[in-house]
Parts: sequence; C-alpha cells; structure tokens
Amino acid sequence: MKIEVLEATDKAIKFRLSGASNSYANALRRTIMNDVETFAIDTVTFYENTSAMFDEYIAHRIGLVPILTPSEKQLKSDEVLFTLDAIGPKTVYSRELETQDKRIKVANGNIPIIKLYNDQKLRIEAKAVLGNGYKHAKFQPGFVTFNETGKGEFEFYIETFGQMPPKEIMERALDALRDELKEVEKVAKKL
Repeated sequence: MKIEVLEATDKAIKFRLSGASNSYANALRRTIMNDVETFAIDTVTFYENTSAMFDEYIAHRIGLVPILTPSEKQLKSDEVLFTLDAIGPKTVYSRELETQDKRIKVANGNIPIIKLYNDQKLRIEAKAVLGNGYKHAKFQPGFVTFNETGKGEFEFYIETFGQMPPKEIMERALDALRDELKEVEKVAKKL
C-alpha cells in the first residue's frame, strides 16, 4: 500500500492511495469522519438572553463553531470553558467566545452567531468537550471523499473545518485505524 500526496494546502489535501481494496479505502474515509476526536461546544448555559432568538437556536449555532484541537499529547483536559458577554446593537461573532486555554479556541472568528439590537444582551457559558463523529456531526474534523481511478487506486480529498490541518486529520485517522486493527488482531489471536 502506498500514499502519494497530490496537492496540499492549509485547508485541504488530495492524495492517491494505491494497492488497497475498495473496502479499505472506505474504512479509511469512515475513520477520518468518525474516529478523529475534536473539540466542539456541547453544552451552553444562558445567564441572560434578551434577543429575539430562542436559547436553543443560539446554542445550536454556537455548537457548530469549529474549535482548534491540539494533539492528545498536548491536552491537559478533555473539557474547556468558553464565555460570551455581548450587548447590542452589534453582530456577535464567534471570536467573542473567550477561553482561558489559548491553544483551544475558536478556529474561525468570523462566524456570525446572532445580531443584537439596541440594549439586547447575551451572556453565556459554553463547555467544549472532546468527541468524535459517532457522537455527533459537530465533532467531525472535516469532510472526505474518494474516487476509484483505477483497480486498487483511489484519489482522496480531505477538507478541514478548521479544528486542525488536513494533514494532521489524515495522520490521526491512520493512527486510529492502526489501533483498531491491533484490537482486531488481539481478538483473532484468542480464537
């Protein structure tokens, strides 16, 4: 099996996988989407919301904001607290979600959350946790597609949502797949 990088930017990577079966290529795609852990905001506590929007709507929007996710070796905790305190008139952007851990912060600060009008207030605390795509789509690190170009050759395209670079997504997915295969091997030896 061989992997050849065709294109790489800070947002996407395109590579060719050769010498693999269709089922292996699909296993890699599913591993990238579901097994790579990322931070996402999971719970939001509202202390004040005088906007026209329901708490649940705002919480859903905040939950979809990508959060930078350092490697597991660098993590001190699998939980990070964010705060937001805003008064209108203004558009509230994701960059206003503040955290004490500067490594784990909003990946894109230009995502609009809500528009507040005169004297409307929004004051919240949000908790980001580590999770994977099996738990919820908001934990997926990006999207991935592949096409078979020839017998045993597949072209993959990975585009990050911003939590980590696409090369790191691929590396973490390969590590996760390797770990899963080791578990299968242990079970097979017991048979």
